[in-house]
Amino acid sequence: MNVILPVAQRGEEILKLKAALVADVEFNSEWLMGLASAMHSTMLERNGVGIAAPQVYISKRVIIVASRPNPRYPDAPEMDAVVMVNPEILEFSQATCLGEEGCLSVPNERGQVERVQAVKVRYYTLEGEVVETSYEGFPARIVQHEVDHLDGVLFVERMN
Repeated sequence: MNVILPVAQRGEEILKLKAALVADVEFNSEWLMGLASAMHSTMLERNGVGIAAPQVYISKRVIIVASRPNPRYPDAPEMDAVVMVNPEILEFSQATCLGEEGCLSVPNERGQVERVQAVKVRYYTLEGEVVETSYEGFPARIVQHEVDHLDGVLFVERMN
């Protein structure tokens, strides 16, 4: 069953908060699995390439990164959706690039945002396993955009 959640909009308090860490006891729980599934369905329904839990009114450090071509991002590279719990960007490349971003919480507004070209990120799976991996280009941009949500920052605050 696909659960589609309401998406918080710019100006709402939840989007300004620093989200709480997911606690050890929450890993592998029905609650966390259900949240990830509903976030994924909501993201797909709205043609998103990523989503963060605060966007669906849950102030927890959970994001999904899911680059794929769609009507909002026709040139996006294809990757499997990755659920990241308590993600932390460990390294940022020196190189930066400008790119167009939009946000499910800021509909009908797009803008150029400068981000680093590549990131190394450490996160936990829904089961609580640690993963360290690197992303480049558009997927790296998504990681940075979604981690910003966990820290209460919207992309429009980063536009020049």
